[in-house]
Amino acid sequence: MKTIPIAGKQKINAIKPKKNSDVFYSSQWRLMYHRLKKHKLARISLVILACFYIAALFAQFIAPYGLESYDSKYVNAPPAKVSFIDAEGKFQFRPFVYDLKSARDPVTLRKVFVPDEKVRHSIRFFVKGESYKFLGLIPTNRHLFGVDQPGRVFIFGTDGMGRDLLSRIVMGSQISLSIPLIGVTISFVLGLFIGGVSGYFGGWIDSVIQRFIEIIRSFPTLPLWMALSAAIPPRVPVVTMYIYIVIIFAFIGWTELARVARGKFISLKNEEYVLAAKIAGVSDAKIIIKHLLPGFISYLVVATTLAIPGMILGETAMSFLGLGIRSPATSWGVLLQEAQQIENVALYPWKLIPLGFVIVTVLTFNFLGDGLRDAADPYKK
Repeated sequence: MKTIPIAGKQKINAIKPKKNSDVFYSSQWRLMYHRLKKHKLARISLVILACFYIAALFAQFIAPYGLESYDSKYVNAPPAKVSFIDAEGKFQFRPFVYDLKSARDPVTLRKVFVPDEKVRHSIRFFVKGESYKFLGLIPTNRHLFGVDQPGRVFIFGTDGMGRDLLSRIVMGSQISLSIPLIGVTISFVLGLFIGGVSGYFGGWIDSVIQRFIEIIRSFPTLPLWMALSAAIPPRVPVVTMYIYIVIIFAFIGWTELARVARGKFISLKNEEYVLAAKIAGVSDAKIIIKHLLPGFISYLVVATTLAIPGMILGETAMSFLGLGIRSPATSWGVLLQEAQQIENVALYPWKLIPLGFVIVTVLTFNFLGDGLRDAADPYKK
């Protein structure tokens, strides 16, 4: 409260606004942040995505086994049942899994696995296992969880070569979650730059760029993927293949953003503040960066968030069709290749678990994009 003197009259009290009050001094980004906090579904999605990316960052530590680890004894083994109560009904403070032994189904004579209640393996944390480099720098052999040798634990079961599915899912997230981010970043820069040049300068530059965009967009997506993948030399190293896949997605994904950026620049370049900047002698580069881009930066954030799910599905589809990442590297699309045959799905349904991770990731990115769109809407109360 502040006392205001008035000549010849008594003093009255007036409310002085706080210096850092959000009501009087909130920026556009701060208003978006407050609106996003009220969007529960977007907050939950952000937490889930953060968990996924943290798991991808520490994948080798979280995964109990490496990509090259396999055991022919446990081919197509079902997911292990983690329990605290043993066969005698006694409660155990440490979770455990029973060993698996093979048997024959009396009806189909198919090989199946049944728990051996005589052999119990306690799950331990920070156990010793296969050696790796933590974050690619520190040599270590510690893993988040596991069982003592010679026991094995398969939380999500195994694949057709006896490899742990959980380890491959966690390892595959490094590619399936990073390719979209890098691809979107490259296509974001290309689309914003090319679309901005097209809309700001207009004329023959705009015509040439738009005809080129129309040529690229006229190709069907799947044949274009196949054509670009066919241009990749066979038996290239995994890292090189990774780079090629990123380039393919960046080459395909920039055209839509370029169209939007062009329209925004055309509508904003004739505004009075832009004309005033031109009269004042401000350079074109500074006008674009300082005056035009902030006018629709909120849309760019939302568009980028919503473009990531499309690239995740694209990478998964390419790897699923054998056009992208190939073994011994892994991604969620590579893991779903074994689900191509209907008998595999019918007999070993746990091989569809990677599909669940793809669906959850795509949905969370879409929900986060919806939250950002609502938060960036200047007319939304």
